[in-house]
Amino acid sequence: MASQKTSQKTSQKTSQKTRRRIGDLVAASAGLIVLIACGFVVRDGTVGSLELSVFQAINGLPDALTPVMNAVQLLGVLVVGPVVAAGALILRRWRLAIAALVVTAGKLLAERTVWELVQRSRPGKTIPDAVVRAGSPASGVSFVSGHVVLVTGLAWVITPYLRGRWRIVPWVVVAFVSFARVYLGAHAPLDVLGGLGLGLLVGGLTNLAVGVPGADGRFRDRSGCSG
Repeated sequence: MASQKTSQKTSQKTSQKTRRRIGDLVAASAGLIVLIACGFVVRDGTVGSLELSVFQAINGLPDALTPVMNAVQLLGVLVVGPVVAAGALILRRWRLAIAALVVTAGKLLAERTVWELVQRSRPGKTIPDAVVRAGSPASGVSFVSGHVVLVTGLAWVITPYLRGRWRIVPWVVVAFVSFARVYLGAHAPLDVLGGLGLGLLVGGLTNLAVGVPGADGRFRDRSGCSG
């Protein structure tokens, strides 16, 4: 009997280590579709009329917002990934620490791959009346937004560790960083939307590789049922 219980516990632990959520696969797939769709639209390097209208509506807001938006966009700089990993280590969330570092590395690799395939210049070059603020680059490759890729990937891997209304917080950060990058004139809207798609792809694949804990410490799928 004791041997049987030990075997069951060992089997359970092994199973827990290999459980993954179907939701992560869905997110990665949806992200890839969004990325490809956006890339297809911007592949000629121009900004369409609808995208231009959205850009002008955001970029044309008062300059008084610049200090706030400049501070917000810093949440998408590369160092944020290692900072999240360090915080996770302090809280003994080993799996989250690994996931944050994998997302950071994945972001660097993925965005550079996209830059080789789709090359559209910054709004400072493609939109004549674009207002470029807070030292944002006016030239260079614009699709996709690296800031948005990083915060979206991190939001996806962080969310399973949060409960209740706290789950909204990472996505509020994603929304603000996305808005800030367009307002500051660093990216056009489809650069940001493509970055969101790529971030979901990176975050979803990271969770599939690393795994996420359920509410009771076991690995569960998105519906809450044991995988």
